[in-house]
Amino acid sequence: MPPSVENAPDLSGLIELSRVAHLDLKPVVLRVQTDLFVQAERRDRAERESFEALACGLIPTVDEETALIVAEKLAAFPGTPEAVLAALAHRGGAVRDAVVAGVPTLSPRLLDAALGDGADLAGAIAARPGLDRATIEDLIGRDDPAIDRALAANTGIVLQASAAARLVARGRTQPDLGRQLLARPDLSAAEMAPLYLHADPLRREAIRESVEATAALRPCPPPPRGAGTELTGLSAAHDVTGFIGSLAGLLGLPRDFLSASPDPGTRYDLITLCLRAADLHEEEAVYVFLTLNEGVARSAERVFDLVRLFRTVSRAAARDLISAITDRPLRERGGPAEAYQPHHAPESPKVRAAASERPALRPALPGRVRMSS
Repeated sequence: MPPSVENAPDLSGLIELSRVAHLDLKPVVLRVQTDLFVQAERRDRAERESFEALACGLIPTVDEETALIVAEKLAAFPGTPEAVLAALAHRGGAVRDAVVAGVPTLSPRLLDAALGDGADLAGAIAARPGLDRATIEDLIGRDDPAIDRALAANTGIVLQASAAARLVARGRTQPDLGRQLLARPDLSAAEMAPLYLHADPLRREAIRESVEATAALRPCPPPPRGAGTELTGLSAAHDVTGFIGSLAGLLGLPRDFLSASPDPGTRYDLITLCLRAADLHEEEAVYVFLTLNEGVARSAERVFDLVRLFRTVSRAAARDLISAITDRPLRERGGPAEAYQPHHAPESPKVRAAASERPALRPALPGRVRMSS
């Protein structure tokens, strides 16, 4: 039967010896006290505090091998004081990784200790299943690209809606993170819409189908007028800057909207979605593909891919995909909002003026008094 703390031998002599010069018994004391603490049948508050004080004092001074042995024993032990685990994690290296991998719950205090030296915990986190929701949120809140990628690759955890949304938002402009998130089994196609440009053809098809299903439930606003003539004219003149600026203006996007696609190879996919959202005819879109950029025009395969994308997505779905990719809603009509204010809308100046000029209603006449017979 394992000895209890109260029946353990008196080790005060060892502690005294550890203070003797040229005689380092601190590793022995720490290992012995760790074994006694773990094997004890019961331990009261005073005993836990005593072990905590002793361990926290010795952990920074012992060699790496001793610290690692102690970390492996204490990390998975549910009764280990959090301060002891934090002291072990603060050492960094293999000792820190053993604590992160073995501890039942990664509290904010332990994460702070493990990350205190700017360490990269990606490997340890990626190998650790069962992270709870609070820990995942805490890790995402640190906004560390390495940790984000480790969480995305960790299929032993479930990304709840808020955590998934934050990682997906970052994945828009980080292709590596985006592709790792696209491979996760717990994210729906709708949740992955912002990552459409990073997806492979099969995943793109699934995302488009999901977006189409919801886009079809809403009325699509009228397209911008004269978009085809304006854009094909700029494309014919090889005015790329003017073309992108005009396309942005027609849809209410910022002029740098192509920065939402950090991979130059997918920017024409985003342009194609914009042409569909602007309601160009297929012939007009093909004309743009063949005239705006010579590199695209010289690749028949690339042109065919763009035409296929143009054909397979509806205008409403294209609008929703662009909004998800750029993280901004599309304008209902091109141009300033005041230029398209309905004439008879409540906010119309003419309606307000007419209302103010309207004569006041005549006062109601008194009701006829009913005569009783």
